[in-house]
Formats: sequence, C-alpha cells, structure tokens
Amino acid sequence: MIPVAVSQRIAVDPRHGERRDALDQRWAGFLGACGLLPVPLPNAPDLAEALAARAGAAGLLLTGGEDWGTEPSRDATERRLVAWAATRGLPVLGICRGMQVLLALAGQMPGPVAGHVAVRHAVRLDGRMRDVNSYHALGARTVPAGLEAWGLAEDGVVEAVRDRRRRWLGLMWHPEREPEFDPADLALVAGHFGGEAR
Repeated sequence: MIPVAVSQRIAVDPRHGERRDALDQRWAGFLGACGLLPVPLPNAPDLAEALAARAGAAGLLLTGGEDWGTEPSRDATERRLVAWAATRGLPVLGICRGMQVLLALAGQMPGPVAGHVAVRHAVRLDGRMRDVNSYHALGARTVPAGLEAWGLAEDGVVEAVRDRRRRWLGLMWHPEREPEFDPADLALVAGHFGGEAR
C-alpha cells in the first residue's frame, strides 16, 4: 500500500477542555479501498512535516472540516504541508476545506455560497454530469491563475479544481461519506496517488 499523509480537523471537547486532532473513520476505509495507507498528521507544523517525511508519504490529502482561516494551527500545518509536497513534486488532493486551502494559497479566498450544505447536487465533470454530496458553506465561482475549474455545479459554483503545473486536485464533495464508495471516486483518488482501487 502507498502511504499518504493525511491532515486532520480540530475537534473541541468541552467536557474535558481538550482540543483534539480528529479524522473521520470513514477515511481509513476509503483510502484502503484505493490501495492507500493513511498517515494521520498532528496539527503542529514541524511534527507534521517530520512525520510525513519519516513515513515516506507519497502524497498529501487535505481533509474537510473547519473552513480555511478559522483554526490558525491547522492553517499553519496545512500551509507547511503543501509547501513540503511542492518541494518534492508530490500529488496533493484537497477535499472540501482542502480545496479551500488550495484556492487560498493560490490567492483566492473562498466566499459564501448558498444551497450547498447537506444536499446532493449535480456536477459537470469532464463533460459528464454526476451526482455528489455537498457540505460546504464557502466556495468559489472563479479560480485564480494556475488553477483550472474542472468541475462546476449547475449554479456555477466550482466543485473541482486542477493545478495546471502540478499534480494537485481539489474536490468540494466528500467521497469518504458515501454510504457505498463510488467507483468513480475510488478510481480518481487511487489514480491520483498511484494506488489501485479494489
């Protein structure tokens, strides 16, 4: 299996007064089905970079969760990890918030969009329509130079981006949250990181 560095959200446990790094357990099943081995990273830039390097991560997955700009330690960690991946020419996949990260680091802050929280909708991808889940209140209708708006919702919100120079991809939907993993998502993610979907 191919190791992939995986960022984590920050979950606050008010009962114990703890800020915890957290990863949806569905990611393990999804990545395993892609022939990938998840390496969850802490929200601490130095340690996250060191662990990704020590694990021999062959790519970086930026997961969903808090919006970009709302958790400084996560923002700093993911900014460092994107730079780490860039210097090594590694593939990067941003899911939901992760796509926000790619947009923001390319110079465009995501803005509010309506009708994209806890719904399903159609996305045009490679000239074909497909149905995806949606959980985001922030998005974009244009993309900065260097990125390509690869997938669009019917209301014009950009649902997928590709980097024109690097193996970087952003998706606003959550492939790990489908009741049954979509074969198209498995093939896309496996192919992006060099895995083999099962």
